[in-house]
Amino acid sequence: MNAPPNDEEDQGEIFLEEDDIIHEINVDEEDLPDVDEEAGSDADDTEGADDSVHIFTGHTGELYTVACSPTDPLLVATGGGDDKGYLWRIGQGDWAQELRDHRDSVSSLAFSSDGQLLASGSFDKLVQVWDINSDRKSTLEGPAGGIEWVRWHPRGHILLAGSEDSTVWMWNADRNAYLNMFSGHGGSVTCGDFTPNGKTICTGSDDATLRIWNPKTGQSIHVVRGHPYHTDGLTCLAISSDSNLVLSGSRDGSANIVNIATGKVVSSLTPHAESVECVGLPLSSPWAATGGMDQKLIVWDLQHSLPRCTCDHEDGVTCLSWLGVSRYLATGCVDGKVRVWDSLSGDCVRTFRGHSHAIQSLAISAAGDFLVSASLDGTARVFEGFLPLSASFMGSAELFDLVLSVYDSRISVIVTVG
Repeated sequence: MNAPPNDEEDQGEIFLEEDDIIHEINVDEEDLPDVDEEAGSDADDTEGADDSVHIFTGHTGELYTVACSPTDPLLVATGGGDDKGYLWRIGQGDWAQELRDHRDSVSSLAFSSDGQLLASGSFDKLVQVWDINSDRKSTLEGPAGGIEWVRWHPRGHILLAGSEDSTVWMWNADRNAYLNMFSGHGGSVTCGDFTPNGKTICTGSDDATLRIWNPKTGQSIHVVRGHPYHTDGLTCLAISSDSNLVLSGSRDGSANIVNIATGKVVSSLTPHAESVECVGLPLSSPWAATGGMDQKLIVWDLQHSLPRCTCDHEDGVTCLSWLGVSRYLATGCVDGKVRVWDSLSGDCVRTFRGHSHAIQSLAISAAGDFLVSASLDGTARVFEGFLPLSASFMGSAELFDLVLSVYDSRISVIVTVG
């Protein structure tokens, strides 16, 4: 082998001798990435570039919502401004099932936890429930305003929906039966959900309040309003996996953490300069994420109520999703791009292009290998290869750390021996 270069001496040109070659690998030039192809960078933006592996084009208007089945790794539902929903399968472009009979935009979609039922909410004031296996449909009525969102109970076929008429409704979807109506908000109910243990309901409204409800009695347990809570309408909320905390975002640019048992604000997160459009709580760490129209994603350390990192975008952040139990999360943006971020470093590790208009909704497939986006450009796109894969294993005498980063057709392997 040639002697290692001396840093203090100019080595000039260095040539490999035949003895220096350890192993020779033949590489097909077609398999090599382009020189300017750099993962996670927006600098290589190319007109018309499309990183998707599947495009659904069945809609004739803007898309507002997308949901992936929790049990079928290929089944996706989308809905939008053409007053229709569709069921379709990733990689099967010749199959789609139209969800008919809505008379206004489909605003929200949700699969039940067992994957057997799909609920569609519309601004026509109706909720439709579709049986995935039999194509049967039932209609749930009651609200006097358009449906803002639909959510299923975590362990049954109990459905919750928030309406523009300031009420929240709950039905038993198996019996097509009304169960309860929750009244008290003074404006459109823009967000809401069951807690993961199914014992409580949290809802947020344009009236700048959060309400915590008893689902059996319909009574409001807590009303969170006024200082130090939001001063403008709520746009989004997320509930911790232990059912103890709810994180809400508002048009006033703030996010707040509320203790569900006490109804008290335990933390205020305020660095956004414009409306907070999306929030998320990961399954595996005491962190939070907020995305806003100020073009920022902020990852928070909840133990200290401080930002861990700020991730800058080229336009407003409309939606986000933590990717399983990993430290990575994805964002959808008004610029039409989907980005994947490392919440430890704040680095953008992947940028997906293809949409020509704002992204409205993101969903992760049941197996965690596909990321699906819905856009105002009228299409849904499917992306894969969005997660760096990491593993460590113990050899007979040495520890090997193996890190694989999969981007497009490239696989980089780094092995350290200690």
